[in-house]
Amino acid sequence: MNETVMQHKALLALLVLVTIAFVWILLPFYGAVFWAVILGIVFAPLQRRLLARLGWRRNLAAGLTLFICLVIAILPVIIISTLLVQEGAALYKSIESGELDLAGYIERFKNILPAFAQNFLERMGMGDLAGLRDKIAKGAMQGSQFFASQAFSFGQGTFDFLVSFGVMLYLLYFFLRDGAELVRKIRTAVPLAEQQKRRLQLKFNRVVRATVKGNLVVAVTQGALGGIIFWILDIPSALIWGVLMTFLSLLPAVGAGIVWAPVAVYFVATGAFWQGAVLTAYGVFVIGLVDNVLRPILVGKDTKMPDFLILLSTLGGLAVFGLNGFVIGPLIAALFISSWAIFVSTKPQVQLPS
Repeated sequence: MNETVMQHKALLALLVLVTIAFVWILLPFYGAVFWAVILGIVFAPLQRRLLARLGWRRNLAAGLTLFICLVIAILPVIIISTLLVQEGAALYKSIESGELDLAGYIERFKNILPAFAQNFLERMGMGDLAGLRDKIAKGAMQGSQFFASQAFSFGQGTFDFLVSFGVMLYLLYFFLRDGAELVRKIRTAVPLAEQQKRRLQLKFNRVVRATVKGNLVVAVTQGALGGIIFWILDIPSALIWGVLMTFLSLLPAVGAGIVWAPVAVYFVATGAFWQGAVLTAYGVFVIGLVDNVLRPILVGKDTKMPDFLILLSTLGGLAVFGLNGFVIGPLIAALFISSWAIFVSTKPQVQLPS
């Protein structure tokens, strides 16, 4: 009996060591593995529909699903990222050369403010316009150097990017084709009751789809709508502002309004009343209502998290995992809540003696 226990402990120790080693060698490609899993879960329903329509030919269904995913989800991100780098470099170059005088805009805005507001800006240290111009020029120089270094590092890391991208597509194909079988093997290995494993798997799938669809799709929609209205109103670098609104839309306590609202105020303050009115109405009734209209459709009520938890988990995920943290952070928070809910619901209640 003791020998059996010792063998079991030795096997567990070996399992832990091998698992740690396996995770360690996967760390250089954790982003590729992570997004392959996420996209596999999101596009799994489409793959199942295609599988039924194509006569249960798994290879063909997985390949077609991968192609659709590549066209509607992956290629647009690559194209927008490339255009964003180009437009960002052009913006900082125009600021550095003086073609775009941000300090001049601030000066005109300051001059039309009432006296008490100007005094407030003076106390905040924003009255020295010459110094403000120097700060903006210095920031433009640093921004130009940053984008140049990023472009150079991207050129140096092109091979690494292509390898990670290829690994993601390769894994995504097999996750789509063999995902159901892989999930069954994982469920068999997890040492939990069958009902608990089923609930945790369903919750995990719902949380992933809700996080991607409910957060990313809503944020991308708000950012795209904001970029379109900025382009219509001929605001410089509309793509950059649209991407910025996309990221800020992921933060429930901030939102895209922190970008378009000051611009609308500037329009009104500088006499461009119709532009300010159009931007305000568009921001409130179009951009602002996207969250209230789309999110309930894309996200079920059982996966809704408190706004403060979404904010904290998003910022924490961003700090720990970089850009991937926009998804990893809320996902971990949602699974934390779900796991504890399952534990509490299955925990035997202790009855106190009467």
